Parts: sequence; structure tokens; C-alpha cells
Amino acid sequence: MKKYLPFAALCVGFLFDVLFWKKTPGISFAIFVILCLALGFWLLHTQHIHPVRGSLFLLIPLLFFCVMTFVRKDPLTTFLNYVLALFCVAVLVMTFRTGLWTSYNLRDYVTNLFHLIGSLFVHPKDQVAPVGSQQVAENPARSHQSMLPVLRGVLLALPVLIVFTALLSSADLIFSQKLDSFLSALNLQRFGEYLFRGSYIVLIAYFFVGIISHAANRSQNEKLIGMDKPLIAPFLGLTETSIVLGSVILLFGAFVIIQFQYLFFGQANITFTGFTYSEYARRGFGELVAVAVISLLLLQGLGIVTKRETKQQKKIFSVLNIGLVVTVLIILVSAFQRLRLYESAYGFSQLRTYAHVFMLWLGILLVAVMVFEILERPRIFTNLVLVVLIGFTASLNLLNVDAFIARQNINRAVQGQELDVAYLATLSEDAVPALVKVFSSSEIPSVTRDEIGAALVCHTALNEKDSSQTRPWQSFHLSTWRAERALEKTRESLVEYQIQEDAWSVMVITPHGLEYSCQDPALFD
Repeated sequence: MKKYLPFAALCVGFLFDVLFWKKTPGISFAIFVILCLALGFWLLHTQHIHPVRGSLFLLIPLLFFCVMTFVRKDPLTTFLNYVLALFCVAVLVMTFRTGLWTSYNLRDYVTNLFHLIGSLFVHPKDQVAPVGSQQVAENPARSHQSMLPVLRGVLLALPVLIVFTALLSSADLIFSQKLDSFLSALNLQRFGEYLFRGSYIVLIAYFFVGIISHAANRSQNEKLIGMDKPLIAPFLGLTETSIVLGSVILLFGAFVIIQFQYLFFGQANITFTGFTYSEYARRGFGELVAVAVISLLLLQGLGIVTKRETKQQKKIFSVLNIGLVVTVLIILVSAFQRLRLYESAYGFSQLRTYAHVFMLWLGILLVAVMVFEILERPRIFTNLVLVVLIGFTASLNLLNVDAFIARQNINRAVQGQELDVAYLATLSEDAVPALVKVFSSSEIPSVTRDEIGAALVCHTALNEKDSSQTRPWQSFHLSTWRAERALEKTRESLVEYQIQEDAWSVMVITPHGLEYSCQDPALFD
């Protein structure tokens, strides 16, 4: 591996430059990660270092999220795709030879992530020979010493060459002319850019060496933190815990009873109390989600610090856990219902859709934490959160958030509700094929069709600068490609729409004379 690693690392640095320098990320991220993985696996294979099966399972979410970075474009989904892909790479490197990530707790993840970051800057020096190998490890200090004379020679030669070049250039006009032509070909006006690019190429190569060295030398013989002895010994009696959980359950129970009366049995009970339907739905949604999250942390924290020495104590604690989770789940259903009512009054938005999916996965997490707490396996909490985060992000990818929002808001418009044209125009390219499909349909009312057409024209106008530029292949994005193909099919129909632009606003006039602003003054929650 030592023979090929420096050259391979430089190739990774140049690959990064080719894929990302002055280019909008698209398919480039997936190509870079996949090629680095393939190269890393091959380098480690040359040393007979192979990943265990538990680590290979990480390739499933890793590759999925890498691919989805150039498939989806809505903000949160895109951000989570990048973060989870990089996180899976980090965990794969940390547990390459053990696969112990399945038993990690939060402290294991944090500690080993810091170790990995340290390996990026200070490469592991202890070369661990693979099982069955008789190869003697190369002394890294010797290889570093062999490079020092070369570096010293280059530094000494540079000033000497500069002095002699200046003298020879003054002595001979033809040599001076050839030298000027040579320097012009080098385009030294961009010397700062070349220096910067060369610096990060070397830095990326150096980091790649650190990652490979960490996987080879520091991903084995791990000792899980707190496995032999818990970090925090249980110190709280069951009486104190029962009072805390019991009082919370009673409070939540009273709240749930009110929810059944006013939220689950229709609008009449709400308006009777003096609140409008939308006011009641809007207030308190965030607080209810916060209640569920804090209850989850309370459940986990009390599970760690509560002493349960007898079967009777364990049974009482389990019953209290079940009671708390059941009431919190009902509160989550209440929050879900409030959000549904809010959407029926104001329509769908990105944040509301994110919240819907999040609440479903939060409910799954609550049930899972309760089950594993009863089974006395608190270490699995961090991995449960990780699995739920992966499931949440995968759900957003499969749902196609912006296309879902477009379809739902159009359905409301068909039923007589107001359609916010400006908000539809701000959605990403993910929504464009869905909008074009409905726009091309003959089954929708003409007014709704005009509004969808205005949204498409607004979207094109707002993104005209990006769409007019020629994109390199590294910036290819499937969502953008599908949106452009869909718009091409309706280009003749959209010609009938007029655009009026000034320094402050963009307006669209439909074939029926209706005017729509492309700027949305409201903040969407």
C-alpha cells in the first residue's frame, strides 16, 4: 500500500479539482465519493486488509444518499443527503475492521470522530500488519527523511535559477523573447489561482492518506466506552422516578382529554370556545413537538439514573414508561391533527411537510426507545436515533417533497381554495414535472390552469440566470434535467404568458389577463 498510496492520494486531489473547481455540485459528489471508496478498498486490499460484514452494511445507506444528492433538490433533503453520506463514510472508516458501530453509544461516536479528525492531520505511524502477513512494516520516519533532501534541494535551487535566468534574459534578446513567450503561456496572471488550487489538491491528498491510514491502523481492537462499567451509576430511587413520571403522565392525561373534546370531534367544539378553526390549529404545534422530544430525553435519562434492583421495581418502571409513551403518542397525534387542520386552511409548504414526516418517525422512535428500555438495552439509543434519521431522510427522498406540495396545493385549488402562485414558483425543480403534468391535463378548471402556467413562467423567470448558463457535465442534476425536459413540452403554451419585470418585481400576465406576482412577500412556515 505504501508503494501506491502517495500517487493514489494525488489522483484523489486532482479528481477533486476536476469535479468541483468553479462548478455547481451535481453528479460530481457521488462520483467523487464512489471513486474514493473504490480506490480505498483497493489500496487496503493490497495489504490484505478487508472490511467486516457489519461495516459493509453501511454501504447501503451511503450509496443511496450519494445517488440522491443529484436526484432531489429541495433544501432539507439535499442537506441531509450530503450530511448522512459523509457520516456513513466516516463511520465506515472508523469501524472498517471491526463493524462495532452497531454497539456504539453517543460517546463512542464522538470520541472516534475526533480520532478520525486527528488522523487527517497526524497520520497514524504504527503500521499494523494484516493477519497472516509476514511483511515487515516500513518505517514511516525513514520515508519522511528520504524526502527532506529533495525538498531542501528544490528550495536552494529556486533562488539560484531566478538570478541566472534574470541575467541571461538581460544578456540575450532572443532568449528574453522566448522566456516571455514561455511565461505568457504559463499565464502567470492566474498564479494566485494556481497556488490556491495546488494547495487544496495537496491538502485533499494528505487527508486521503490520513483516512486510509486510519482505516488500516486504528479501526481494529476497539474498546467500547462504558461497556464494562456504566459511565453513570444509577443513583435515583424508584420512588422519586415514579413521582416524576406519574405527575407527567397525569398532566399529559388531562391535556389528552381536552384534545379529544376539542380537536378530535370537529370544528364546532373549537369555534364554540371563541377561537377560529385556523387559530386553534396554528397555535401550539411547535410546543407539542417539543413536549414529545423532551419526554423522549426524560425517558432516556431516567432509564440511566434510576435504580431497579428487583423484578417488581423493573415492572413498575416499565409500566410508567409505557404510560408516558402512550400519552406522548396521543399528543403527537394531536400535533399531527393540528398541522393537518392548518394545511387545510393555508395549504402545504416545505416546513409543514417536513414536520409531518418527522412526527411519524418521532413516534416510531418513542416506541422503539420504550421497548429497548424495557429490555434494558440503553446503549442502543444513539443508533435508534441514527436509524430514525436515516429513515426520515429516505422518506423525504422517496416522497419527493416539492412535487408532493405542488400536487396537494393544486388539489386544494381544484376544490375551490386559493392557489399561491408565487410560492409554487419558489419550489425547486423537483416540482416542475408535477406542475407540467397537471398543466397539460384537460380535466382541470381554466383558472387553475392559468395559475399553474403563471407559476411555471415565474419559476423560469426566477431561475433564468442559472438555466441560461451552460453547465459542465460535473454539474449534471437529474432534477434539473427532468424539469427542463418537462418545460420543453409546454414551451409553446407558455409563450402566451407575458412577463413584466422591473428593478423590484416580476409580474406574469396570463392569456386571460390575470396578473400574478412572482415574489412571495410572506414567510412560509
